Amino acid sequence: METSRVPHWRRNIYLFLTSQFLSGITSMVVQYAIIWYLTKQTGSATVLSLATLLGMLPMVLLSPFVGPFVDRWNKKGLLIVPDVIAAIFAIILSVVGTLQATFPLWLIFISLLVRSIAQTFQMPTIQSILPTMVPTDQLTQINGQLGMVQSANMIISPALGAFLFAIVPMNYLILVDVLGAIIGISLLTFVTIPEHPVIDEKVHVLADAKFGLNKLRNTRGLWAITMIGATFTLMFMPAASLYPLMTMGYFHGTVGQAGLIEVIYSVGMLGGGAIIGLFGKWRDRMKPIFWATLAMGVTFGGSGFLPGNQTGFIWFIILNVLAGAVTPFYSTLLMAMIQQSFPPDQLGRVLGVLNSLTSVAGPVGLIFAGPLADAIGVEKLFIIGGVGSLLCGLAMWLMPSAREYDQQLQARLLDETPDVENAE
Repeated sequence: METSRVPHWRRNIYLFLTSQFLSGITSMVVQYAIIWYLTKQTGSATVLSLATLLGMLPMVLLSPFVGPFVDRWNKKGLLIVPDVIAAIFAIILSVVGTLQATFPLWLIFISLLVRSIAQTFQMPTIQSILPTMVPTDQLTQINGQLGMVQSANMIISPALGAFLFAIVPMNYLILVDVLGAIIGISLLTFVTIPEHPVIDEKVHVLADAKFGLNKLRNTRGLWAITMIGATFTLMFMPAASLYPLMTMGYFHGTVGQAGLIEVIYSVGMLGGGAIIGLFGKWRDRMKPIFWATLAMGVTFGGSGFLPGNQTGFIWFIILNVLAGAVTPFYSTLLMAMIQQSFPPDQLGRVLGVLNSLTSVAGPVGLIFAGPLADAIGVEKLFIIGGVGSLLCGLAMWLMPSAREYDQQLQARLLDETPDVENAE
C-alpha cells in the first residue's frame, strides 16, 4: 500500500481535516456575511440571484475540465494557491470598504467569482488525495469524517456569521477569511500529501469530457434520471438562492433569523444523513429518492403559501427541518447508485460531466429568478419550485427506465458477486 509510506497516517489525516475545517468555516462565514449584506443593502432579488449565479458558474463551466489538471499538478499547491488568491481579494474588498461608505457591487461580484473558481479546483483535489493518504480499509470511515467536517461547517457558519455580522463592521468581518487562510495554510505545511503524477504528455480535456458524456448517455435509466435532475435544479435553484430575502423581506425577519434558517436546514440534512447511515440498505433506492423529491416539493411549495409574518416564519422553520431531512435521500442515494454504475477508472470523467449537466440548469434558472421575484414576489418562486419538484418526482416514477434503474443495477451487481466468491 502507498499509504503505508506516510508515517503516522492517522495524525496526518486529522491535521488535514482540521486545516480544511478551519479554512472552510471562516470562508463560509464571510460568504454568508456578503449575501446578508447584499440582502440588507439592496433588498433586490435580482442582485441576490446574480451573486448566487457568479458563485455557481465556475463550478458548472469548469468542473468537466479541471480533473486532468488536478491529476497532474501539485496537490498541496492546488489547496494553498486558491486560498492565497481568495485572501488577497478579501484584503482588497476590506480596504475599499474602509475607504468608501459602501462596498462597490462590481467588486463584491468579482470577489464571489474568484472564491467560486478557487472552490472548483479545491473540491476535486480533496476528493482525489484522500485515497492516497489513508489505507483502503479506512477510506469509507475517513470520507464519512470529511462529510461530518463539511456538515459541521454548514451548521456553525450561518449562526457564527449572523452573530459576527451583528457586532463587527463588514469591512473588518471580511478579514476573517484572511485569518482562516493563514491558519489553514500553516497547518497544511505540516501535512504529508503523497504525489501521484499522471504520466501523459498531453491533457486530453475535451476527449475526457466526451468520453464521460458518452458513458452517461449510454446508461439509459441513469441518463433519464440525470435529465430529470437537471430540470429539478432549474425549478428549485431560483427560490433556494433567495432564502435570505424570503426571511428578511417576506417574513420581515432579522439577519439572525436568516442564519437560523440555514442552521435548521443543515441540522435537518445531518439528521437525514444519520438515518441513511443507520438504515441505508434499501433494495430499491429509487423509492426513497421518489418520496424525497415529493416531500421537497410539498415543503418548498408549502412555504410560499405561509403568511408573511412571524407566525409564518415559525412554520417556515418547521418546513425547513423536514426539507433538510429529506434532501440527503435524494443526493446521497443517487450518488451511491452512480458510483456503483461505472468502473473506478471511469468514474471521475463521468462525474465531471454529470455534475456539470445537473448544475448548468441552476444558472439558467437564476438568470430569470431575480427579475421574476422582484415582479411577482419571492414567495411565488417557492410555489413554482415546489410544483416543479412534484412534477419531477412524478416524471421519475412514470418513466420505467428511471423507476427500475436501481433494481436492474443491483441485480447486475448480484450477478457479479458470485464470481468474486468463487475466485476466493
